[in-house]
Amino acid sequence: MNNRMQILTNGIIKENPLMALNIGLCSSLGITTSIFNGIGMGMGMTFVLLMSEIVISTFRKHIPSSIRLPVFITIIATFTTIVQLVLQAYVTALYDALGVFLPLIVVNCIIMGRVEAFASKNTISNSILDAIGMGIGYTMILVAISFVREFLGGGTIFAGTALKLELIPEAYRIGVLNSAPGGFIVFGVLGAAMQALKQHAAAKKENAK
Repeated sequence: MNNRMQILTNGIIKENPLMALNIGLCSSLGITTSIFNGIGMGMGMTFVLLMSEIVISTFRKHIPSSIRLPVFITIIATFTTIVQLVLQAYVTALYDALGVFLPLIVVNCIIMGRVEAFASKNTISNSILDAIGMGIGYTMILVAISFVREFLGGGTIFAGTALKLELIPEAYRIGVLNSAPGGFIVFGVLGAAMQALKQHAAAKKENAK
């Protein structure tokens, strides 16, 4: 039970793909100008990761090592296409907002890294927990970055939806946060905050000894 809980929580905290492993950064900085985009990308990526890990874990013993990468990419591309078609048909605004970053889920380092390092070597149940944990961790950081950039940079919350609220007058918005450098700034601040928390926890644990 403890081992399974560790697998689930690894992706959320200890091995968070964005903050700890620093992979999959392109989409996190490219689409996080609104919470709507962050949630949409997070859910899409989580679905692709979950389904890919399930399929690859199921057939891991039957996939020859010499062709495993082409097989993995084909499986990931299949589920990415499903996400694209569903969004294009039912959530057009999100499909348009995510743009090229949606098909780029196929080559997202998080997905390829997890199916190669985890799903191809572990059971289906453990792979499901790994995918859920990684997906939650990824989505949490996307939403956090999106919230800061949308609120301080655009002065709004939930832009692109019927729940849109304008909270900060245009004159007081930090416009740079809506640009690419703004994404790096917010990501850097969050990364520094997480490192500070880790160091504080480590120091507290050391003092307790």
